[in-house]
Amino acid sequence: MDQSAPPAVQAEGIVKRFGPTVALDEVRLTVRPGESHALVGRNGAGKSTLVGVLTGLHRADAGTVTFGGQPAPAFGDTAARQSKVACVYQKSMVVPDLTVAENLFLNRFDDHARWIRWGRLRERAERLLAEYGVRVDPGTRARDLAVEQRQFVEIARALSFGARLIVLDEPTAQLDARGIARLFDKLRELQDRGVAFLFISHHLQEVYELCTAVTVYRDARHVLTAPVADIGTSDLVAAMTGERSAAATAWHADTGRTATRDTAAVPVLRTEGLTLRGEFEPLDLAVSPGEVLGLAGSAASGNTAVGEALAGMRKPDGGTVSVHGRAVRPGSVPHALDAGIGYIPEDRHDQGLVPDRSVAENATLTVTDQLGPWGTVLPSRTREFARAMITSLDIKTRGPEQPVSGLSGGNQQKVVVARALARDPSVLVAVRPTAGVDVKSKDSLLGVVRRVADEGNAAVIVSDELDDLRVCDRVLALFHGRLVATFASGWADGDLVAAMEGVGERE
Repeated sequence: MDQSAPPAVQAEGIVKRFGPTVALDEVRLTVRPGESHALVGRNGAGKSTLVGVLTGLHRADAGTVTFGGQPAPAFGDTAARQSKVACVYQKSMVVPDLTVAENLFLNRFDDHARWIRWGRLRERAERLLAEYGVRVDPGTRARDLAVEQRQFVEIARALSFGARLIVLDEPTAQLDARGIARLFDKLRELQDRGVAFLFISHHLQEVYELCTAVTVYRDARHVLTAPVADIGTSDLVAAMTGERSAAATAWHADTGRTATRDTAAVPVLRTEGLTLRGEFEPLDLAVSPGEVLGLAGSAASGNTAVGEALAGMRKPDGGTVSVHGRAVRPGSVPHALDAGIGYIPEDRHDQGLVPDRSVAENATLTVTDQLGPWGTVLPSRTREFARAMITSLDIKTRGPEQPVSGLSGGNQQKVVVARALARDPSVLVAVRPTAGVDVKSKDSLLGVVRRVADEGNAAVIVSDELDDLRVCDRVLALFHGRLVATFASGWADGDLVAAMEGVGERE
């Protein structure tokens, strides 16, 4: 990394207001060429707003931004801005029904021709992909690519405009361990060629693995910038939250609690021979009252399919699911709800929220039959129900009527949780419940899962995030659809990761 070269980006004294809300209060950021620089903070700290300022989505009310030592292009000059900076978002921005080549050169197929020359377009795409070492067939439809391949395509497209700063916004949220490793290898290759990355993530272990510097924002203000090697995890968390974290939190599973669990009691949730062809082999589960069970595994392990089958989202090919001994109709979401299964889906954007609707409407989607007589929905009763959930889960919102799209990621996730809890479920099934939320929101959400179990119900967490799984009294590791290991609370990180990766499989 050339310290004598001008910064890839330098922002100083950036102020941004949205009405009375101060989203950025004189913040600063400097990213050097060839550097991977982490920007961390709780949801609502100002990270996304700064990205909007850098990429030209927002006009700053005060402050300066330079790229490579030159003033940022004028607000609204999209083409000039694209030549300086691009953002690869957690939710892919490629057009799924177009090919890789079409996505790479969208809106710039051939400026000097009256029609598109498809062979020439493919050749241009092959040269561009080869230049940056991206091994993808240009003729492949984007929807058929793996998640990290779509990200590589987006990065290659950004670099083709001349951008030397790439913002990565939660790039690993939908990747398994192998996908993350491939992504990080590619980022390091590009760093060696002088490309700078601004890495936004709630996964602090990834910050330590990839980045050389970190900047922390809290409550719209700059808190610190430091070399990653010079700041410990506890100090980093303290900077993000303003609080010192305890060695273990209340939602962590402990051997004492596991020992007192009544394993002889009738299981709250039981599966027998549950199977889904191509996803997971026959699986027998028994989750006792007061127990949190973890289903650990990568994206290809089949654990997500198990969670979806339990919630009625997918119809299994065989086997049974029962709650308190009552059979649940396979592949029926309404029947699963009536049986007492609450569900937190993997992707709150696509499966969890109706973005144009209010917090109250989203939180009460599963209980509309309880909000008025004879099938009606009374707005007053909806608001009353929502206020109780807002208070219970500490959802930061202006009120029940606020559109859910206006909340931070962590608070949006709490709305999804509120809906799952609205019917007082006997079983809570949560798929990667803390994806894309900050440290404090993660604690809050996992505390809710622990509370559900402690009230005598059962919970199932489906995840490959080790922090998610620490709440579990028992963890089952799946690999390619098979149960390969069982862990009691107190497992070692290395042992569980090895099992999830299929290393030293144990029956």
